[in-house]
Amino acid sequence: MKVLLVGSGGREHALAWKLTQRPDVELHAAPGNPGIAALGQCHPVRAEDGEALLGLARSLHADLVVIGPEGPLVAGVADELRHAGLAVFGPGRAAARIEGSKSFAKDVMRAAGVPTAESLAVARVPCVIKADGLAAGKGVFVCRTAAELDAGLQAAAALPGSLVIEELLDGEEVSLFALSDGRTIVPLAAAQDFKRIGDGDLGPNTGGMGSYSPVPRLA
Repeated sequence: MKVLLVGSGGREHALAWKLTQRPDVELHAAPGNPGIAALGQCHPVRAEDGEALLGLARSLHADLVVIGPEGPLVAGVADELRHAGLAVFGPGRAAARIEGSKSFAKDVMRAAGVPTAESLAVARVPCVIKADGLAAGKGVFVCRTAAELDAGLQAAAALPGSLVIEELLDGEEVSLFALSDGRTIVPLAAAQDFKRIGDGDLGPNTGGMGSYSPVPRLA
């Protein structure tokens, strides 16, 4: 079974590690990274280039394309490949909008009755300032003091798109995942991600300093 894995981050490395535990999988990645290269063959094709990915998948006779990063999913790469007849693991553009726009995600949560932080019309401490669109995990600024608020507003203003301002909710963050084909839902184990750059949960947010699953607190 030939699998084309799209992406180049740690998430894709974890996917590659798991996929290649099946002895019948021949792994290819675009563009991949050195860790993935130890598990399969990497190809110099950008994750956002749907046309080039389609050509690569066809040349490989890929049985499945797995898209890891949010960017290509929000851009509709999965739709483009599915339209061409390929089997793709990853949401289409419409579903990926929940990840690509925090304001849209909040609208969906409100409509579904899912509790979420209250939106604020004006930034004030304490609050959380978020870039509405994708920012590789670096678009969220927790503001507990006036100085942090000023710094957060300046940093957020440098990012493209609009901002979302929310009340600050204190507590541990846990991620719950499920897979769905639009009809059936399969829940997965919970995970806990640590975003702050420093020990003791201090410093600015990053794309992730590490995570683990399952979460002992939820066991």
